[in-house]
Amino acid sequence: MIDPVETTPSRSARRAGGRAARKALRAAPLAEDIRPVRPGLSGGKFKPLSDAEVLRIHEAALEALEVIGLSQAPATGVEAMTRAGAIQGDDGRLRFPRALVEDMLAKAARNITLHGRDPKYDLELSGTRTHFGTAGAAVHIVDVLTETYRDSTAADLYAAAQLVHNLDNIHFLQRPMVCRDIPDNYDMDVNTLYGCCAGTTKHVGTSFSDPSHVAGCMDLVHLIAGGEEKWRERPFISNSNCFVVPPMKFAEESCVAMEHCIHAGMPVLLLSAGQAGATAPAPIATAIVQAVAECLAGVVYVNSIKPGHPAIFGTWPFVSDLRTGAMSGGSAEQALLTAGCAQMHQFYGLPGGAASGISDSKLPDMQAGWEQGITNVLAGLAGLNMAYETVGMHASLLGFCLESLVLGNDLLGQVQRCVRGIDVTEDSVSIETMKAVCMGGPGHYLGSDQTLRLMQTEYIYPEVGNRMSPKEWAEADRPRLLETAIARKEAILAKAQNLISPDVDRVIRERFNIVI
Repeated sequence: MIDPVETTPSRSARRAGGRAARKALRAAPLAEDIRPVRPGLSGGKFKPLSDAEVLRIHEAALEALEVIGLSQAPATGVEAMTRAGAIQGDDGRLRFPRALVEDMLAKAARNITLHGRDPKYDLELSGTRTHFGTAGAAVHIVDVLTETYRDSTAADLYAAAQLVHNLDNIHFLQRPMVCRDIPDNYDMDVNTLYGCCAGTTKHVGTSFSDPSHVAGCMDLVHLIAGGEEKWRERPFISNSNCFVVPPMKFAEESCVAMEHCIHAGMPVLLLSAGQAGATAPAPIATAIVQAVAECLAGVVYVNSIKPGHPAIFGTWPFVSDLRTGAMSGGSAEQALLTAGCAQMHQFYGLPGGAASGISDSKLPDMQAGWEQGITNVLAGLAGLNMAYETVGMHASLLGFCLESLVLGNDLLGQVQRCVRGIDVTEDSVSIETMKAVCMGGPGHYLGSDQTLRLMQTEYIYPEVGNRMSPKEWAEADRPRLLETAIARKEAILAKAQNLISPDVDRVIRERFNIVI
């Protein structure tokens, strides 16, 4: 006879086995449609502006376009926009009649898709669907070990792209830093594109430094895509155009680059980045008015060249610390500005983008956490389609931190869980489980079928964040958050590979000066 003591697991063994099973369940990848968070969750429940206030901002923006207009458009832009109905005054400024703006809004692209090289990373920009990614043009990299800043390099950009590719809650990569180790501007644009595409197959955003660089860079893009026709079918790179120099002036060189990108089939971000109290009015509402007016001029510009070309309404007004005049990207005012801009995008029914997640802190510390948290969660709850600069950016856009990408992935997971909101269904509000637990059951819900069923689909768990008890934390040798982030960064980069095929990579290196 077999001794029952040897075959019946102890209570402690059963508990351990249950914990092991739950850990295995948490480690198993979930299907995309049942993950607790995922790209494109719909926000829009937070509205800092009333309907009447949205309409008032719209009317003020139209008035600004009719009365003030914009100066310094390039000749090609003047020709296209005046042909469409803009009026150039004796002072050289282009003014935009209300009817022209309304006509061009009717022609503007809506419900657009920003493609990834891998279709699973496609971003559908419609309604209040939200997506979070990087952006910016930091000139320094943050060294968290020495707590110093150094010039950012092409290798840093490549590493950032590889990290973004492996961090699920960061949905796209817009170039977050400048390759300052490359003195030639054309080579810098080439290596920026190469580094981003070699690191990730998610959607990539870039920004050309000179319009004459676009043609050569498009040759590189066509090689990566497998030909111009395949590129035009699924353009996986967009160009960030600071097409205006606030207040109310076109940026001639950037506008010409934008025109080249439109003809090349590249989606564009119409970026208006005034700074409230400096290059934009100090009142938050009027800063939004100016940004909206400038971006409406961009809508006229794009659609006078190619009606329906994919363009993102990029109202990016920033905030000043009015004590010093310095930018304050992590402030509550910035969070409100971005959320208000998201409402304006929805008013026009246009795909929109704005900045969130910028930290004024120099390091990934508590200040960075609260600044990134408040600005990102308000952007998401407001339903911003494209939230740029959401993670990694420090010192008010001057410094980029690779470890912050890893930390920010956890933060964006929590943000997106807030965006998803509370699921109220017949099943979720049923009291059947309550009856079973309270009326003859164990008196808790820890082991109920409902709890186990929802633990992965209803709840999101941090990957580097620490939820240990003080006792567990001490027994684990008191792990520090930054140390954990460094370890995860290094583990990702150790396994990451170049995502451009060897054959294509060889051709690219024969034709371009690739330094990575």
